[in-house]
Amino acid sequence: MHNDTKRANEPTRARKSLQATAVASAYQKEWFNGLRARVEAGEDFGYLNADVPMEILRAMDIPFVVNQWWAAICAAKRMTPKYYSLLNAAGYRDDLCSYCATALAESLDPDDKISGPWGGLPSPTIAITRLTCDCQSKIFELFAKNHGAEMYVMENTQPRKVPPNWWELAEDRWEELYDKDRLDLAVEDLKALIAYLENKTGKMFDINKLVEVMNLINEQEMWYKKIRDLIAKTSPAPVTVVDTINAVMQAQWQRGTKWAVEHAKSLYEEIKSFVDTGRSAVPDEKLRLMWLGRGLWHDFAFYQNFEEKYGAAFVWSMYLAMGADAYIRNNVEADPLRALAARYIGMEDFLHMPPWNANWFLKEARHNNIDGVVYMVPENCMQAVEGSYFIKKTLEDAGIPVLLFKADPVDSRKWNRDTMTGLVEDFIETRIIMGGKK
Repeated sequence: MHNDTKRANEPTRARKSLQATAVASAYQKEWFNGLRARVEAGEDFGYLNADVPMEILRAMDIPFVVNQWWAAICAAKRMTPKYYSLLNAAGYRDDLCSYCATALAESLDPDDKISGPWGGLPSPTIAITRLTCDCQSKIFELFAKNHGAEMYVMENTQPRKVPPNWWELAEDRWEELYDKDRLDLAVEDLKALIAYLENKTGKMFDINKLVEVMNLINEQEMWYKKIRDLIAKTSPAPVTVVDTINAVMQAQWQRGTKWAVEHAKSLYEEIKSFVDTGRSAVPDEKLRLMWLGRGLWHDFAFYQNFEEKYGAAFVWSMYLAMGADAYIRNNVEADPLRALAARYIGMEDFLHMPPWNANWFLKEARHNNIDGVVYMVPENCMQAVEGSYFIKKTLEDAGIPVLLFKADPVDSRKWNRDTMTGLVEDFIETRIIMGGKK
């Protein structure tokens, strides 16, 4: 009876239509089991924040897990309410950034190796973050202490110039995109990271392996660009964010591998087959919506609540679009470390700093014929506030209505689907339909 009640109270699961999404989900579990075996055999294991240049660890064959990916897994497995209650019971603030603090909270669970996702997170020997957020670095420090890991911190710098269309420069003209001294410092920071990892793990860095990794990533992101553009020009859309967020994010944390390239290619081919056969995610599509912010990892079915009633399809998220515009760096062979520096130092600018982000969101909204934007701002992450006022103003000044609300991408304790569904329905009816967008 208890189990039946629990299942009845759980949110509805999202409907997924792509085989590539299921393949990615199965692969990541298999990969994680392999990673656990390597850690249990005594290998060093890194836990990284998302903006850390994981390509270095990939080239050195050092196993690692990315903080934001693991937080999403914990949320999808419905473990986060338990973890955050443990955090609160340990005396931490209840509004601590949940996206970054999930693994810290999990480290407080004495039963994690029994009840945690896939047997819980193995204990890292290395925790690496960048100085992008004071809260984040402290969380990593506490997390590292709980696991007995060494903490390594990388620098973060701010731009002094803002090119109007960064996405036009990122692939080939990064010397124009960034200040020279900013790139110089990032290269030295990469060299220091390499030296630290060689000393810590006993593994040697091979620049030719990094070139291979970087070129594999370029190939993977090229497929994402083709997918992004295919969805943008196809109406009704062949897929929605329910499929693309899951398929892309899971493979992005495997970037630099042949599997990730093949998966990205298969994702494109499957979506292209939908287009060629006239198969669409919402056949009666009337509205195309953009989802701004992190994925709603604990309730993906929420995105599908508006399809039948309004013909409203969420067709855009940052995960696929960032892959298309932010990752590719050509001519890697000329200076691999500088190309890598040019990939990672701008991620915070592109995502969290106006007008870099606001101008890009507007470009993407126009490219995808977006009728309205639903924008989730985390209520407990200052970094992800990302100039939300300016983003909303930029889009609305261009005639694209925006619904901005605060919620948590991984903490389901504060989420009420009925309330939030009503909020979006009112937005669709009063701002998009009655507002004259449709």
